[in-house]
Parts: sequence; structure tokens; C-alpha cells
Amino acid sequence: MYRILLVEDDTSLGYLLSEYLKMKGMDVVWEQKASNVLPLLEVEAFDLLILDVMMPDMDGFTLGARIHERFPRIPFLFLTAKSMKIDVLKGFSVGAVDYLKKPIDEEELVVRIETLLSRMTPVSEVVDTLSLLGGYQYDVENLRLRFGTDEIQLTSRENELLGYLFRHRNRLCTHGDILKRIWGRNDYFNRKSLNVFITRLRKHLEKDPELRIENIHGEGFILRVPE
Repeated sequence: MYRILLVEDDTSLGYLLSEYLKMKGMDVVWEQKASNVLPLLEVEAFDLLILDVMMPDMDGFTLGARIHERFPRIPFLFLTAKSMKIDVLKGFSVGAVDYLKKPIDEEELVVRIETLLSRMTPVSEVVDTLSLLGGYQYDVENLRLRFGTDEIQLTSRENELLGYLFRHRNRLCTHGDILKRIWGRNDYFNRKSLNVFITRLRKHLEKDPELRIENIHGEGFILRVPE
């Protein structure tokens, strides 16, 4: 089941598209405010984002550029009534994987979604994305941790942070390096957010008692993994 975030401020169109995609077996979250999207991506995982361009609180191009900068692994496409070539080119320039013009044909949208996502995560390549993390299988491309038959779906930010710690396992990762690399800025509020995500990762990894994320006071964190 694909998990889709639909960002559309038009109530009628948003309802129509979200219900149609659900009818086609997709898990859809519909958000009407562009300003709510980035905070939502911090805590929830999605396979694809569908962004309206003309929204009152932030235009879709600006939102898309920010998503591409902070969550480069999350694909997104634009839905818009703006059909000039310059608008289409601008959509692709900020990182979109597709650009659909309104009025939308719902069947075409479903085909585009399924085609895009099947290309991005081909089944034949899934095994190549797996790494062993203690007793876990860590699927970095698909944002999943598996422990036996249990599976944990990571958010994009959890995956970024765990991936960074895993690449530097058994070594100190300073607060500054983590924040600049993942959050883009080292400040008080981002450091608070980092601590929240460290707590979440510790909970995700608690099934293997030999794994731990060690806090080095005033310095940073070390992901301890048995050699």
C-alpha cells in the first residue's frame, strides 16, 4: 500500500482526489495548508507527495524546493492549472518527479503514481539496500527496520539520523556535525528536536540490548554496535 501526502487547499478537489486514491487502495493523508507539510514530514513517512502549486500560505514551488533540500529522498509531483512551459520547467528545476495539469484525470493520476513508485523502488533492488545493524535489518532506502517478524517504519528524519549514526557507528558524532548535516543549522531549537529523535531511535532499537545510542555529555552521540 502506497502512502501518499496530498497537499491541496481546494476543499472539493482535495476531497475528491483523496477519496479516489483511497478507493484505489492507497493510504492518503490530505493536508490543506502548505505551512504544515515540513513539520508533518518530520514525524511521518510517505512514499510520494502531491503538491498543489497555487496555495494561499506558500506557493508549491517554494514548498517543493524546501522539501527537496531537507528531505531529498521523498519524491513529489505538482498538480497545477499553470500550464506555461516556464512553469513546468520551474517545477522540475526544484526537484519534482512529475507535473500534471488541472483539470486532473483521476485514472491518469493513479497510473502516474504507480509508474513513478514502481520505478523508484524496484523489487529486484530491495535486497541491496539492506544492512545488518546488530539484530536488525536496516533498509535505508525504504525507511524500515526489521527485527525478526517485527517491522518499524521510520520517518524521513529518523532515517536520516539513524543513517548518519550508522555510517559513523562506534565513533563520536558531535551535535554540531549532526545538526548541520541533517537539520541544516545548529541552534537551540534544532538541538531540542535532535534529542527528541534520539529518544525515538533508542526506542526503535531497544529489541537488541547490545545496541545503544550513547550520550557524550556536551559533545554528541555514539551509536554503539558490536563489531
